[in-house]
Amino acid sequence: MQSRLSIFRNIAPRLTRGQGTKANLAPSQASDFVFKREDKYGAQNYAPIPVAISKGEGVFVWDVDGKRYYDFLSAYSAVNQGHCHPKIVKALQQQASKLTLTSRAFYNDVLGEYEEYVTELFGYDRVLPMNTGVEGGETACKLARKWAYNVKNIPKNQAKIVFAANNFWGRTLAAVSSSTDPSAYNHYGPYMPGFEIVPYNDVNALEKVTNDPNVCAFMVEPIQGEAGVVVPDPGYLKSVRDICTKNNVLFIADEVQTGLSRTGKRLCVDHESVRPDIVILGKALSGGLYPISAVLCDDEIMLTIRPGEHGSTYGGNPLACKVAIAALEVLEEEKLAENAEKLGHILRDELGKLDKSIVTTVRGKGMLNAIVIKETQDVNAWKVCLRLRDNGLLCKPTHEDIIRFAPPLTMTEEQLEECVHIISDAIMSFS
Repeated sequence: MQSRLSIFRNIAPRLTRGQGTKANLAPSQASDFVFKREDKYGAQNYAPIPVAISKGEGVFVWDVDGKRYYDFLSAYSAVNQGHCHPKIVKALQQQASKLTLTSRAFYNDVLGEYEEYVTELFGYDRVLPMNTGVEGGETACKLARKWAYNVKNIPKNQAKIVFAANNFWGRTLAAVSSSTDPSAYNHYGPYMPGFEIVPYNDVNALEKVTNDPNVCAFMVEPIQGEAGVVVPDPGYLKSVRDICTKNNVLFIADEVQTGLSRTGKRLCVDHESVRPDIVILGKALSGGLYPISAVLCDDEIMLTIRPGEHGSTYGGNPLACKVAIAALEVLEEEKLAENAEKLGHILRDELGKLDKSIVTTVRGKGMLNAIVIKETQDVNAWKVCLRLRDNGLLCKPTHEDIIRFAPPLTMTEEQLEECVHIISDAIMSFS
């Protein structure tokens, strides 16, 4: 079977919009070297869009040939503040030259500053710092089980956590155990016990499953990102809160991708003014500079875990804490949630004008949006993404027929207008 890599190299780049120079008809030697080296030495668990990025600034990235592109993925919403934001870079540089890691064997002079800032900003008693989004999810599950046995008095080893179908929160064994996607869980069994699945956006199913007294938590993305930016019905999150409260079940909001201004609010749950029992943050918590995640909750839940029962060598390190403070300050000071809300309406209005025979659906909230491509022999989401790349805009399919659009939230209206033209031109080229 011909590899995807060899197929990619047969696709000639087009003109890069706004650059004014003609691209080579074949991949440059520099790009080809990058592709071949990764293909030879790296695991084959990704199929990247064939572009070799070497620089990023704001809403733009440049490849090894110096061609500029709009970034419409934002590292899966990790760079909400734009690439290499100067304030966050400065915080990293200053702290990196002073103290980077002590482990949690000792106190340091930065962790408490970060803990105070993040808990007051989001309105929770305490924070447990980790490194990656999936570690945040694992931590939330552990806290839920601890609470189940110590507070709700569920019999030992009988606690159940409920997840929504088509969820995605990472690739650990626990995360894939909760997945309904065969590409995520196939051949990784046996799976984590005590996990149950209900349909997303189905309050009746949630009500029924949480009537079980052994259910301790429901973990859900306010908008399902990897599933294709699936937005629930209005009132769904409010109903989740009400059902969980009624049945003494913890509401865990996975805000790793949807939080931190991406959907037009500080947290996506803020659109319905609900307060989860546990909030998981990650990705943009560092502005793309460093792996940082956090779990927020109140004393009744957080203090069920005692010294020695959970931790991470790098979790809460001084470098991460300074970076996270700066990243959060940028979101607040530059009013990026408000910008996402405004630009999101413009983008969805413009995407709604695209050829309906190719783009069948437009959906999203704030600057987390997606289009659904009607697949034919000549058109699919992957081919559209390649055409967009040729025209100077980078994004990637999620599943076979969906393209996610999630640019940095620092984008201006003028830049968005140019991006809309790029997208429109790419879609029309398939008509």
